[in-house]
Amino acid sequence: MGAEQGLASVNSFPRAAIGLIPWVSSVGDELNVPRLDRYVLAQCLVLFGFFALVFVSVYWVNRAVLLFDRLIGDGQSALVFLEFTALSLPNVIRIVLPIAAFAAAVALTNRLSNESELVVAQATGVSVWQLARPFVWFGLAVSLMMAALVHVLVPLARSELATREAEVAADVSSRILTEGRFVHPSPGITFYVREITPEGELLGVFLSDARSPDQDVTYLASRAFLVRENGTAKLVMFDGTAETLNRETNRLFTTSFDDFAYDIGDLIVGGTRVGQDMRELSTIPLLVASETTQQLTRRSAQQLRLEGHDRIAQTLRPLVTALIGFAALMVGGFSRFGIWRQVVFAIILLILVQMVEGAAASAAAKTGQLWLVYSPILLGVSISVILLWVSEHPQLLRWPRRKAADTPSSGATT
Repeated sequence: MGAEQGLASVNSFPRAAIGLIPWVSSVGDELNVPRLDRYVLAQCLVLFGFFALVFVSVYWVNRAVLLFDRLIGDGQSALVFLEFTALSLPNVIRIVLPIAAFAAAVALTNRLSNESELVVAQATGVSVWQLARPFVWFGLAVSLMMAALVHVLVPLARSELATREAEVAADVSSRILTEGRFVHPSPGITFYVREITPEGELLGVFLSDARSPDQDVTYLASRAFLVRENGTAKLVMFDGTAETLNRETNRLFTTSFDDFAYDIGDLIVGGTRVGQDMRELSTIPLLVASETTQQLTRRSAQQLRLEGHDRIAQTLRPLVTALIGFAALMVGGFSRFGIWRQVVFAIILLILVQMVEGAAASAAAKTGQLWLVYSPILLGVSISVILLWVSEHPQLLRWPRRKAADTPSSGATT
């Protein structure tokens, strides 16, 4: 079939997806991208947006539930909870993007196969390599999103999240001021307040201090105030008693007081950041690995550079997953029974690449060979190229069957 016929058939492909994403068509016209590539790319982006939204929602909700239990349980407001969940969102998207790219490539290839569009395209003379081209564009587009996340947004979000966690940990009021509930701001400390008035007065205060190995002290007060003085927090109690239990003699001493100030500034564990996590830094300082950065993060130059190169490798993961998803489904060709076997095969290949990725990261950390972090990317691209080449030569898959059919049976007569 001639090239003119092939172009005519390709131009007859539906344009619904191009209308859904107008800028894909306009950019394609400027870059002289073939109409088939624009059609497939638009379809990929639509499916990618759907799967990314679903996966991010599921993953984010699970994480939000854990944050809700921890923050609201510590007395934080709903605004702090929303802030923490928003700061965790970039890292969630970073995890989900490669999976969403794989799911979009698999779903689109499966649909094009079921609707015989792949068969029509190949019948017009379009090669497998030409069909793979829009998936390469799609993988590169998602890789650009991934680069913005791993190099800029995720480090900034991690840094801000760590700062806010330290501030929340140092917030004594939110940790202990919870009505009608026994709280434990630190090991050995139990605090209870029956009611908190709008003026900030605490009514019905119970404070147990069991940190000392020799004695337990319990404070009971009818009312109290939480005040700050010289950067420390103090609980000023009125009209109460202090009960001291000597553990050696098992004797209880009771002392009444009109007012008593108890320093609670040292009851909260944490609140002060020591150094900085290397995951909070941008990529360039990690690759440079200066002495200042090593002292700040308490990491060696090799560990810092390994983190930087791993980020660069992460940016190419969506490209690899998209290619594997497309190439694995092209191996079996068209079948009226569907291509579920190829889908399972694609998932197995993706798991294999993930296993190699974990082993390569461990080996790079032990040996110092930083190029090993790129080996999963090279493996994924190599697998995709091999599968595309095999799908371009389908006779290789049918050769054993034809050979068996051509062999005469033992009972045949001449």
